[in-house]
Amino acid sequence: MRTSDVFELLRDGKPWTRAQLAESTGLARSTVAARVDTLMRLGLVAPYGGGTSTGGRPPSLFALNPAARVVVGVDVGASHVRAVLADLSGQILGEVATGLAVDRGPDEVLGWVVDAVRTLLRGSRRRTSELSAVGVGLPGPVEHSTGRPISPPIMPGWDRYDVAGHLQRHYAVPVLIDNDVNIMTLGERSAHLPDVDDVVLIKVSTGIGAGIVSGGRLQRGAQGTAGDLGHIRVPRADGTPCRCGNDGCLEAVAAGPALAAALRAQGVAARTGQDVVGLVRQGDPVALQVVRQAGRDLGDVLATMVNLVNPSVVVIGGQLARAGEHLLAGIREVVYTRSLPLATEHLRIIPSRAGSEAGVLGAVALAVEHTLSPASIEAASETLAPSG
Repeated sequence: MRTSDVFELLRDGKPWTRAQLAESTGLARSTVAARVDTLMRLGLVAPYGGGTSTGGRPPSLFALNPAARVVVGVDVGASHVRAVLADLSGQILGEVATGLAVDRGPDEVLGWVVDAVRTLLRGSRRRTSELSAVGVGLPGPVEHSTGRPISPPIMPGWDRYDVAGHLQRHYAVPVLIDNDVNIMTLGERSAHLPDVDDVVLIKVSTGIGAGIVSGGRLQRGAQGTAGDLGHIRVPRADGTPCRCGNDGCLEAVAAGPALAAALRAQGVAARTGQDVVGLVRQGDPVALQVVRQAGRDLGDVLATMVNLVNPSVVVIGGQLARAGEHLLAGIREVVYTRSLPLATEHLRIIPSRAGSEAGVLGAVALAVEHTLSPASIEAASETLAPSG
């Protein structure tokens, strides 16, 4: 049994004794002691308080040391960039943000990120050597095997750009990159649904996408395009052109720009999805009707997804989620009617609780998970000289 197997028991932060570790793993106490010693030398495990004695010396307790390393999570949006520094428990230690638009190009945006990492480290009095990984969420399709954006529609100049390589020229640590919806899903789950192994998060904004966690693992698909719900055909959209070049897509009738266009067609002033949300909050009857119908259109696609994936929870996030129960009501109306009874018996369809925090929380979760993964623990263990 490897050092990482012992660490898996300790990484939840709960204290263990060597005897408890030996009993749980089936390893000899001498082997457990050696593994714990390795983890302590790496700084990942530290003594924790004192155990309760049953006679004689109290047993020593050990637990994850979240302060051992730090990670950076970066959320790149259409018109903002946000970066946070966190410890290995996900606790946020510092934050910086800017209104820089992603269409300014990778050199300018990533240049800001490089400076932001330096600012965060200095502000928290952490050394560059303590940085273990950087997680980045991008607002477009990302090829999972390379971490490169692929033909992102709102990111001119970013196609196949080596984002990780750019950042690694300044910080020699792993850089993990994913699309914004997957990142949001990781953030929502880590912050608010840690015990739920089957979750789907739907982001409804300028586009529509889904992040899928099944069996506790994020499902990206072969090339990283799993969850692209926005370009599934829906009956009501037949003949309506979509920005992807096809017609009849869900996005063409249910995303923010489509709803704003539907309102303008009925004489209501609305340019963006945010305008739509504002009108809903003001109680505009036309906006309420348009958003409710968008929920039904989303429900058409989600009903199939619920039958196929069988999640326990569907989370609705993104800009239009701020329209509240009016969007959710339309979704629930169709999903609970058209999905199989067994699939919906315990299904919850809820608004995002992480909200605008989901992106950076997910980027942090991605970086922490890599840092504490068995492969990373084993690689770090091999760099240590034999003790004694």
